[in-house]
Parts: sequence; C-alpha cells; structure tokens
Amino acid sequence: IMLTVTLNYTPESLAGAILLRERRTDDPKPTGALDPRSPRLLDQVRTALRLRHYSYRTEESYVHWITRYILFHAKRHPQDMGRPEIEAFLAHLAVQEHVAASTQNQALCALLFLYREVLEIDLDGPLDIVHAKKPQRLPTVMTKAETLRVIAGLSGIPQLMVKLLYGSGLRLMECVRLRVKDVDFEQREIIVRDGKGMKDRVTMLPAALVVP
Repeated sequence: IMLTVTLNYTPESLAGAILLRERRTDDPKPTGALDPRSPRLLDQVRTALRLRHYSYRTEESYVHWITRYILFHAKRHPQDMGRPEIEAFLAHLAVQEHVAASTQNQALCALLFLYREVLEIDLDGPLDIVHAKKPQRLPTVMTKAETLRVIAGLSGIPQLMVKLLYGSGLRLMECVRLRVKDVDFEQREIIVRDGKGMKDRVTMLPAALVVP
C-alpha cells in the first residue's frame, strides 16, 4: 500500500519556522552571520521597548536602525560587535549618506538601547563619533491666515482633526487616539491620555469647535 502525504508549506513558511526556534540557554554565544529578519532578536527589542512604554513610532524607528546596523556589517550578530562597529556605522551615516544630526542621533539611541537594555552589554566608555553637521536654519511658520485657508480647504473628519491639532496643540497620534470621554465640553478641556513619555495632560478645547 502506497501512502502519499502532501505537506502544506512554502519555502517562506519553512524558513520562518526555523527562525522562530529559540536558542537554548546553554548554547554558545552566536557567531558569524545573522539574518536581521530573525524574530528572535527583533522581538526581544520590541518587547523591551513595550515594557518601557515607548511609543509605536519609536519602536519602528529603533527596529529600523538596528536592522540597518546589522546589514551594514554583513549580518553579523550584534553580540559579536561593539564600539568600533557602532562608530563605523554612525560615521558612514554622517560622511557617506549625509544624514541630518537628528537622524544620526536617533540611530545612536537605537543602538545604545540594543546594547544596554536588550543585550545587556557595557560598551566601556564614550563613543568616538563623527557627528553629522547640524544645520542652522530658521523655522518656517505658517501665518494665521495661511492656516485658516488650509483648514477651509478641508471638510468632514480631516477638517475637524486639523482644527484640533491647531487649536488644542495636540500631536497627530494624540488626536487619532482621542476618545469622546476625554473631551470635557463644560470645562472646555481635553484630557490627553498616555501622551509623550506616557504622561497625561490637560489642554484647551477651542470654543469654535463647541456647537451650542
């Protein structure tokens, strides 16, 4: 009797299953190449960020820079690298890619978080970093008339959101996550829950948005 069994898998799902295997605690320290798509390391980073209540955008940014760092060094595991590799990567961003100072600083924060909070590795002293040049520019600010023309060109929910952003000083994600119960029409206040830094605050509700 011949029994034919069809396995329902694809190469991608099989690779994913292999990557999902946890490394045993008694395994030696990993060496050589590392696939940055491996959920083992990046999931540890995400978990550490969420335990410390970092914002979703910060989480995505940190994962992005850690992945770039690994790819830059030919997929070596971060445990096998340290200060020289971090300095080389940051210098590449400043010299070769001409990134802004804030972008380079964001990449630095991501790597410091990886080593200190996830891998628990001490980098032994300050880093010798080639800093990106910080441009000296004046901010461009729209006038009140220009802002009102932009608002007039919108309608519906987008217009209401822009009015809240402009009149209450809300950040974009604070406005998106705003709940009805956090709007106090009597006191004309808006309670922002879990804002930047996981802090609550109170801001004003513009009188123009209160329908009599």
